[in-house]
Amino acid sequence: MPYLVAMFKDRQLLHIYAIIFIDVVVGSAIGPILPEFVKGHSYPQLWLALGTGLFLGVQLFSAPLLGKLSDGYGRRPIFIISAIGTFIADCMLLPVRLGAQLANRFSDGLTNGMYATVRSAITDISPKDELFKNLGIEGAIISLGFVIGPAVSGLLLTTFDVAEGNQARVVVWLAISLSALNVGLSFLLRETSKTQPGVSREVLKKEVVGALNATTIWHRLLQKDQQAPGLKQLVLMQLALTLSTGYYFYFVTFASFGTLQMDAKAISYFFMYFGALSVGISYVFYTYLADRIDQRRAIIWLAGLSVPVLAGYGFVGTSRVALYALVTVDCLTISLIQGLIEGLMAQKTTDADRGEVFGLNQALQGLASFGTTIVFGGLSLLDLRLPFGWFALCVGLVAVMAGRNKG
Repeated sequence: MPYLVAMFKDRQLLHIYAIIFIDVVVGSAIGPILPEFVKGHSYPQLWLALGTGLFLGVQLFSAPLLGKLSDGYGRRPIFIISAIGTFIADCMLLPVRLGAQLANRFSDGLTNGMYATVRSAITDISPKDELFKNLGIEGAIISLGFVIGPAVSGLLLTTFDVAEGNQARVVVWLAISLSALNVGLSFLLRETSKTQPGVSREVLKKEVVGALNATTIWHRLLQKDQQAPGLKQLVLMQLALTLSTGYYFYFVTFASFGTLQMDAKAISYFFMYFGALSVGISYVFYTYLADRIDQRRAIIWLAGLSVPVLAGYGFVGTSRVALYALVTVDCLTISLIQGLIEGLMAQKTTDADRGEVFGLNQALQGLASFGTTIVFGGLSLLDLRLPFGWFALCVGLVAVMAGRNKG
């Protein structure tokens, strides 16, 4: 466990990981109770998809803006703004109604562009030979958050034997408390960026206007690709991966309203297993293997093997044994790809434009997430199993693009 010991010695890195962890716990804790917000409405799966689309799509605007601001004024202010935004968004959930859920998704999405700043901050303080490890550990921390969030919700509801009608409200109060804790942690974070040149009013105005135009964002990415050849191809791979990982957001709908008929507790237990296994596998992979392998070739193999895994989710029927078997293979394949792409991408950034590059990338990811949400929302109206065919197709595209990427 030498790397784990070293990680704890780097308190600044540990502090960032703690903020990430709590943020993901807050988001994943409310996942199992989201169906409560759409009960009684026609086409509940469509309303859940709309909420997800709002959350992810608004990042098209927020991510590049926050990334640019983090380059100009430092990472710490963006952490603080994002934490406060999440706290306010969680407070909006207290009336367990559809309108409250949609307002929460929109508000939380505005500041969720923080993750561009998170990756910039980690890259700021990471030695080159530990970059893949640190970004990989970030992925493992996110997976751990996906474990603890549903686990805490399930434990809370089980321990206090909360009646079904009150479960959503209790979990929302839990989320509010944890997001308040993250506000405090963000204020205590030390700055990671070496320079804060500021952002002029003209540049900021241009950034806001440009963030509303996907074409402008793409042209800016092309300019960055000229400075760091191969960056565009990595972003395209990331977008295809984002289209496929829409199944993370779709799964609650599938498990709740499909043949599995899983309640909030069953969904919590499933994500506990999923996240715990993913954490263990990711830790071993990024600590001992990621730096010693051909990362591009690994992406090809992992993405190719992920195709039958994602397609298989649509054929589990009522078998939870089959579901758990598939998610085990999932943790060994598609769950490992994100960190590899981010590591390759981080190597093509500089101190001056790191936040901007990650912000542009997250903005385009937001657009891809919004698009895949529309697709899986429409397909789910025909058959709840069909979206997994779409997810499998998209991860197959990752393998194809990785095979063609020579940058």
